[in-house]
Amino acid sequence: MTRSITLPLYAKICFILVTLLCFGFIFCIGKDIITPVLMAFLFAVLLLPVFTLLNVKLRIPRHIAAGMCVLLFAAFVIGILVFISYQVKEFTNDFDTVKKNINAFIVEIHKFVNENFHISIGEQKKYLDNVTKDSVKNSNASIGSVIISISDLLLDLTIIPIYTFLFLIYKDHFVLFLAKLVHKENHHRLKNILSQIKVSINNYIVSLLFEMIIVSVLTGLGLYIVGVKYFILLGLITGILNLIPYIGIAIAGVITLFASLTGTGESSIILSIFLVNLVVQLIDNNILVPLIINSKVEINAFVSIIGIIVGGAAAGISGMFLAIPLLAILKIIFERIESLEPWGYLMGNHVPRKFTWRMRRVKTQS
Repeated sequence: MTRSITLPLYAKICFILVTLLCFGFIFCIGKDIITPVLMAFLFAVLLLPVFTLLNVKLRIPRHIAAGMCVLLFAAFVIGILVFISYQVKEFTNDFDTVKKNINAFIVEIHKFVNENFHISIGEQKKYLDNVTKDSVKNSNASIGSVIISISDLLLDLTIIPIYTFLFLIYKDHFVLFLAKLVHKENHHRLKNILSQIKVSINNYIVSLLFEMIIVSVLTGLGLYIVGVKYFILLGLITGILNLIPYIGIAIAGVITLFASLTGTGESSIILSIFLVNLVVQLIDNNILVPLIINSKVEINAFVSIIGIIVGGAAAGISGMFLAIPLLAILKIIFERIESLEPWGYLMGNHVPRKFTWRMRRVKTQS
């Protein structure tokens, strides 16, 4: 007969924090191994409805159905990359025009600085030459790290589809393993947790794709109105990079400003592009994210920002991308375990009613 141990509140909080710190430490140490596994898990959950359709309803063998799902997903990604590469190939044909407009834009900046800050063009060029020399030295020192990053990216692109394939094949095996970890009377709770995790991750990824499409269309439309030549390519790149929190939109803005120089180097065009990106981001952050993303994962903004920052510090861009779905999984687990329910409520996006303390009066004996 098992006997439950009741711990005081401070001991429970200490155990929970120590456990989270241990998981975080393990993730930081083994991020190169754990990150591809988690990415493959998300993709496997996304592809699970297609796998179920092929395997259960169409009676296609598991291995073939899993292979077809991975190939369809890879074909979708490759199709987007081929379209982008085709557009980039056309963009390179205008490189001479870009170089000419960059020079004209730099001349305008030199004149502006000279007129407003009274710094001669010769002094400005001398300062830029010194900065360029220092940056060349630093870039030569970081070539090795860039090569290592590219090799890691190629390895991840190879191994993530394999992991996804294996997750789909051994789906029932993993579920049975989890069922063996808990008592039979808790199987219904485990089933509910797993189904909620599947729904939450599916909704989150589909919402991200929907948000990417809307941002791409809005950015492309705005750039078309402004008069940028490659508005389709730049809108698609902005939508894809917007999936990376914080830094993605900044990178997209730099690419857009650079690509705008294929037409003209006038500062008015650059200002118009900046306004287009600003308006799209305001729409995205104030309308799309609350309605599409936050309504699906139901995590408040405070926890989301902290999670993204911690994920970025632990595993870079991949960690930032994985932060929200991992927080959603933790929230679902916490809400369905009685001792952890307050932590799930803390992560949630609920708007509480006015809370009043209900104190019971104690009568004193005279």
